[in-house]
Amino acid sequence: AADRFGVANLKLEAEARLVRKETFTVDNILDNLLYADSKNCALLLEKAMDFVVQKKDEIIGKISLDDLPGTMCMDMLTAISQAQREGNNGDDDIDTMRVSELRRRLHEKGLCVDGSRKAMVALLKENSRESSARE
Repeated sequence: AADRFGVANLKLEAEARLVRKETFTVDNILDNLLYADSKNCALLLEKAMDFVVQKKDEIIGKISLDDLPGTMCMDMLTAISQAQREGNNGDDDIDTMRVSELRRRLHEKGLCVDGSRKAMVALLKENSRESSARE
């Protein structure tokens, strides 16, 4: 309902609670991925992708990812890249930032913190270009 009525803060709080409460399993991961994508729940999608990367050996051959939208390929690659860079706090690459960091930076700039990872990255890059052009 929060998403439907445009109450972004309520949606983000509900999503954060869901992320803290949800227990991912090989059996429910596909449903969680599809739900997160359909509702533009970037934090939930990131957490689900982290699970896929962590449990990839258990998932391969057990579930079909054929039903996932092609747009999730970039999210999957981002999750893999994030896992490989774990512990590297000096990373400032917008394309591989965690959702929480993207939202923090957007909030600091007074920009919308809701939406898909792709939308948040695009908004942050656009704002950075505009800021650079003004200087």
